[in-house]
Amino acid sequence: MADRRRYALVGTGARAGMYVEALAGRYPGDIVAWCDPNSARMAFYDEVLAAAGRRAPARYRPGQFDAMLAREQPDAVIVTSPDHTHPGYAATALQAGCDVIMEKPVATSPEGARLLSDAARAASGELVVTFNYRYSPRNSALRRVIAEGTIGTVTSVHFEWVLDTVHGADYFRRWHRDKSASGGLLVHKASHHFDLANWWIDDVPADVYARGALRFYGEVNARQRGLAPRPERSRGSRSLGSDPFALDLAGDDRLRRLYLEAEEEDRYIRDRDVFSPGITIEDNAAVLVNYASGAFLTYSLNAHSPWEGYRVAVNGDAGRAELEVVERGQVRSVADGGISGRLPVDPMSAGRPEAPDRDHARPASERLVVQRHWELAYEVPLPVGPGHHAGGDARLLDAVFRPGGPDPLGQRAGYADGLRSAAIGLAANRSIATGQVVNAGDLGFPLA
Repeated sequence: MADRRRYALVGTGARAGMYVEALAGRYPGDIVAWCDPNSARMAFYDEVLAAAGRRAPARYRPGQFDAMLAREQPDAVIVTSPDHTHPGYAATALQAGCDVIMEKPVATSPEGARLLSDAARAASGELVVTFNYRYSPRNSALRRVIAEGTIGTVTSVHFEWVLDTVHGADYFRRWHRDKSASGGLLVHKASHHFDLANWWIDDVPADVYARGALRFYGEVNARQRGLAPRPERSRGSRSLGSDPFALDLAGDDRLRRLYLEAEEEDRYIRDRDVFSPGITIEDNAAVLVNYASGAFLTYSLNAHSPWEGYRVAVNGDAGRAELEVVERGQVRSVADGGISGRLPVDPMSAGRPEAPDRDHARPASERLVVQRHWELAYEVPLPVGPGHHAGGDARLLDAVFRPGGPDPLGQRAGYADGLRSAAIGLAANRSIATGQVVNAGDLGFPLA
């Protein structure tokens, strides 16, 4: 069909799967090219497309990205490569006249953010940042409460996010453990959270102060807690079947194909031990943000919690809104049934929160409570849709691959939203390093 859009995808790791499966299924368009350093990963997604009756895309290496754009003439480039490569690929694609569909974060350094900003401001194409958490119904409901003025003008936000010892631990196994590649959790993971805060209150960050440290994972912490010596990776470990921090790559077909069987080509190790040397990111962080309006945000992140979820309280001059989400109420021990081989994913990626445990004090749940001054509190109903992130991913994909529909809450995020989110994380990293308050506007790229 003449109107089918042509897509190129750069970075064929696990995150690419959502986009590949979407275009292989219900959305119009053709993936005409892969760009990745590993042929085994490209071959895996060739098979996904073949199963849907689609042709295999052309293959290119990272050094051939410019040639790919010239030869394949994609309408849009999907960027799902490691974080530090995002601004380079996106800027080059925009300069070539392509649209860009980009995973967060938009950059891991101020220099990368400036490169992206300059390219996006001059480009004829559109850059969309895929902040899927905006589309989760519970987060949309909080945005609606604030936008409708129910609690008045926002004065402050408290936001706490905890990652458990399955999902949180996984950032310390893979390339994200290297701050030069990921920007650390305040850039890689918290880009979602800072974007939610910016979007909820419709504001621009100004001053940022942060503290953070590696307090649980890593070689030094393991030694201080008296842990026995551990292998450098899970593969081949004698304790693979009993170690709650081990990851069995061979036990899952997708992980085996994308990583274990791809190791020989690029030497990337996906199952490094979370207590091994070389970790340069924090697992505990606290951030204070002052916004242009005068509102402020207090944010905390913990990556070794016994449960996973988040709590948000938004204070206004007419009331308060509180959102509490328990995505996984506990991580079961090996003795209780074992977690070795369990996929280290966001517990919401399978759809609804896990089924409540009747014997547990913290069942998986979500609750939005609003209370105006001088009035009784009430609970806001939260619809849950099918699919990942409580239906959020499906709504995001609709907006990306079938754009043009109504967007009353402003959920579709552009490059400016991505820059404002990244700015908080980048300023927080600088504050941690210097001990000083950092003005996000001094990072060298525009936020307004």
